[in-house]
Amino acid sequence: MANGKDYYAVLGVSPTATQDEVKKQYRRLAKQYHPDANKNDPKSAERFKEISEAYGVIGDVEKRKQYDEMRRLGALGGFSGGSARGPRPGGPAGPTGGAPGGAQFDFTQFDIGGLGGFGDIFSSIFGSQQRAGARRGPEQGQTVELTVDVPFRVAALGEKINVELEVTEECQTCHGNGAAPGATLKTCPECNGRGTISFGQGGFAVNRPCPMCMGRGQVPSEPCPTCGGVGEVRTKKPVRITVPAGTDTGSRVRLKGQGGRGAHGGPPGDLVITFNVEPDRFYKREGLDVIAPVPVNIAQATLGSKVAVKALDGTKIQVRIPAGIQPGKRIRVPGKGIVKGDKRGDLLVAPTITVPQHLSDEQQQTMKELAEKLGLKH
Repeated sequence: MANGKDYYAVLGVSPTATQDEVKKQYRRLAKQYHPDANKNDPKSAERFKEISEAYGVIGDVEKRKQYDEMRRLGALGGFSGGSARGPRPGGPAGPTGGAPGGAQFDFTQFDIGGLGGFGDIFSSIFGSQQRAGARRGPEQGQTVELTVDVPFRVAALGEKINVELEVTEECQTCHGNGAAPGATLKTCPECNGRGTISFGQGGFAVNRPCPMCMGRGQVPSEPCPTCGGVGEVRTKKPVRITVPAGTDTGSRVRLKGQGGRGAHGGPPGDLVITFNVEPDRFYKREGLDVIAPVPVNIAQATLGSKVAVKALDGTKIQVRIPAGIQPGKRIRVPGKGIVKGDKRGDLLVAPTITVPQHLSDEQQQTMKELAEKLGLKH
């Protein structure tokens, strides 16, 4: 985030934008500026990091609340987030509104509205970014969240399926340092090896990862040809997952160690799956019960009949349709529904009475005679 700009400006969204709007804008920009799609444009890598940094704050509900509070209090110098409860430009504290002589404030001395010290708030928002240059140890891989569409019967009965993940992982050519094989590394001239640079105005300063070295503190003499110097690549990863029996739309499972590969020898991240169950052309679901509509004609509904119904597991069941069954009536077949743990639902056979659209003259006469005998008007 550069001087005079805030994270909303970086993403090009309004401070009142919804989380969904923020996410959609981030995805659009990330796709546009991703280094893999702009290998001949070194500025795209910097822009991509800037976008990711901004989304890391305002894309998180809790961090966004804290960040908005800083804007409202005017603690982020140069931002238009509201008035500060303290010296303003031209006031007794100095022409910039900061400490006299432009000295940086120690935010830990302030406690605003029960939020704790400024230092604590900034640490919770930017802490991981401020440590980017110093962190060289193993890092856990990316936690990947994925929505998977599954057919109705797969969700009901349970089954193993294959999915393909797209994750960001450490580049295996440069092992995350952004250097081409054989290239030399030198101290970053932008941050002097710290890995972070300060931004802010009026004596207020916050650190962020250096855009030149990507927070590594060093720059290569030649960028890695695989990742363009970013140190990360987008890759596709096949994973076989189990859809639990009785899965419904919105059900979630977490698979430990199935996410992105860790950096610097760190453990892999997790995979969080949210299931979306597709509708079936035949069955419908009510809890653990399965509804199976069965067409019957007028004679079957009036006189009663036996019909064959296929259960979820493919077995055929003979079901007796009682004489005189009325529309909306269901016939329950116990234990033939969805099994979930130690619970088992039923199969609900729902006869739907079909009326012939075309009758011969003889059939029409027969129906009229039957209607007269039954005392029905027509």
